[in-house]
Amino acid sequence: FRCAACAAERSGGSHGSDTSFQPFWQALYNANAEIVMNGHDHDYERFGPQTATGTADAVRGLTEYIVGTGGKNLYSWGTIKANSLVRNNATFGVVSLTLHATGWDANFLPEAGKTFTDTSSGTCH
Repeated sequence: FRCAACAAERSGGSHGSDTSFQPFWQALYNANAEIVMNGHDHDYERFGPQTATGTADAVRGLTEYIVGTGGKNLYSWGTIKANSLVRNNATFGVVSLTLHATGWDANFLPEAGKTFTDTSSGTCH
């Protein structure tokens, strides 16, 4: 099981995407990494499994989470990218990540009084 943290190559937030990280994404994809966790934009966004160039890949793709929801303010959305499955820019919170021998479970836990949640899981390839 491999995880990585970096600045986002793909993001629908107001910072947008940073293609200078594409070689890093390619290295992660080539190494069969599973998850990329980011705090790049001040929002929450979850992408479906994808290749290093952002094409959907359910077999061995990287699942990206952008969790920038613990700061002082939340950002508006820019251009939404392909494979973006879940987005929220109205709720502060954190992601609880549980690692298992063959996969993971991720749960967005909102600030008190808010109702947005997101639950996802994946298996290692």
